[in-house]
Amino acid sequence: MASFPPRVNEKLIARSRTVGELLAPTSPFDKKCGRENWTVAFAPDGSYFAWSQGHRVVKLVPWSQCLRNFLVHGTKNAANSLGTRLPRQNSDSAQKNKPCEHIIDCGDIVWSLAFGSSVPEKQSRCVNIEWHRFKFGQDQLLLATGLNNGRIKIWDVYTGKLLLNLMDHTEVVRDLTFAPDGSLILVSASRDKTLRVWDLKDDGNMMKVLRGHQNWVYGCAFSPDSSILCSVGASKAVFLWDMDKYSMIRKLEGHHNDVVACEFSPDGALLATASYDTRVYVWDPHTGVILMEFGHLFPPPTPIFAGGANDRWVRSVSFSHDGLHIASLADDKMVRFWRIDEEYPVQVAPLNNGLCCTFSTDGSVLAAGTQDGSVYFWATPRQVSSLQHLCRMAIRRVMPTPQVKNLPLPSKVVEFLCYQI
Repeated sequence: MASFPPRVNEKLIARSRTVGELLAPTSPFDKKCGRENWTVAFAPDGSYFAWSQGHRVVKLVPWSQCLRNFLVHGTKNAANSLGTRLPRQNSDSAQKNKPCEHIIDCGDIVWSLAFGSSVPEKQSRCVNIEWHRFKFGQDQLLLATGLNNGRIKIWDVYTGKLLLNLMDHTEVVRDLTFAPDGSLILVSASRDKTLRVWDLKDDGNMMKVLRGHQNWVYGCAFSPDSSILCSVGASKAVFLWDMDKYSMIRKLEGHHNDVVACEFSPDGALLATASYDTRVYVWDPHTGVILMEFGHLFPPPTPIFAGGANDRWVRSVSFSHDGLHIASLADDKMVRFWRIDEEYPVQVAPLNNGLCCTFSTDGSVLAAGTQDGSVYFWATPRQVSSLQHLCRMAIRRVMPTPQVKNLPLPSKVVEFLCYQI
C-alpha cells in the first residue's frame, strides 16, 4: 500500500514551508489521554487563534502577534513568548478591544471550538428580544467550547467572561459551528446522535433538535449564506439540512466508512467531506453528485475493506478561502494540499499524530492540531486566481446549480460554472 499512485513521484511534490509551532506545556506526570488537540479555530476577522491544549484548557492568542513572534523568535515554542493575558471584566473599553493572550479553563475535556461574531441588523427569531440579559454589539466576539460532559460554554473573547452554559446534550459535543450571517445561531453536533440549534441572541435558547443520524455525529458546517447545514457522522452518513425549515434536504451516498469532517467552499458551490475510507470527496451539494475524489491510499481499498488500513484514515479537511485549494490530514503522518482541478496533491507536509486542520482567515496559513495538544503551521500554496475563477465564484455565491444549468450559455461555460472539470 502507498500514499501515492505508482505514476506519481513523491519526491517531486513540493514541500510546504513551516511557519511555526505552538507547543503545549508538559509535565512528567501528565496523562497522555486528555491532552489531544481536537480542534483549532481562527476568528472570522483574523484577530485571534484558539486551540485546545488538552486537560480542559483552551488558549487564545492574537494571531498577528503570533505571526510576529514566529518571525522574531523562530518557529519553536512561540506560545511561551506571547504577551500578557487578557484583562478581567473591569478593564476599560479601549483595552477590551485590544487583542491579548488568554487561557480559559473550561472545566472538562474540550472537543470543539467555534468563533462567532454578531451583526446588529440580524435580529433574533425570538419576539421578546428586549427582555434578554445580553445585548450583543457589532464588535462582539464569542468563543463556544463543546465539552466531554455534553455542555457548551460561551465566552466573551475580549473579557474572558463566561456568558452562557448550554446544557441539553447527553454525550460529547463533537463539533460546533456558527451561522456566517452574524445571527449568532449556533449548531452543535454530538455523540448523542443529534444536532441542536441554539439562538445566542435569545439567551442561548435551544430552537430545534435535528434528528436523522443513527449513530455518532462527528461534524457540521454551514454554507456561506447560512441556508444549508451539512452534518457528517458514523455509518457513512452525510446529511444536508434546510436551515429555514429545519428539515432534511437529502442524504449524500458514496462514502464507505465513517465520515468525520466537512466544509463548504467559499461560494457554497462545493462541499468537501473526509472519511475513514481513506478518501476526500468533493460534492455538488445542490445535486448530490460527487465531482472529485482525492485518494490517500493506493491501490484504493475495496468497499468491504474500506477503512481497514487504519494508518490511512483521513481525520480532517478544510477549504481555503481562495476556493481553489483543499487541505487534508491523514494518519499516514502527512498533510496534503490539493487543487480542485488536479488529481494529486500540489504540496505535502509531515505531521505525526494529527487530528484537525483549518486555514487562516486570509488562507495564507494552515494550522493543524495533534494528539499532544500542540499546533503546527505551514505556508499554503498561493497563486493569483484567474479572472474566470473569480467570476465563477461571484456567480455561484448567488446561484445554485439548477439555476446555472438554465442559463442561456454554451455547454462548456455551464460545465465550468458547475465545476464539472
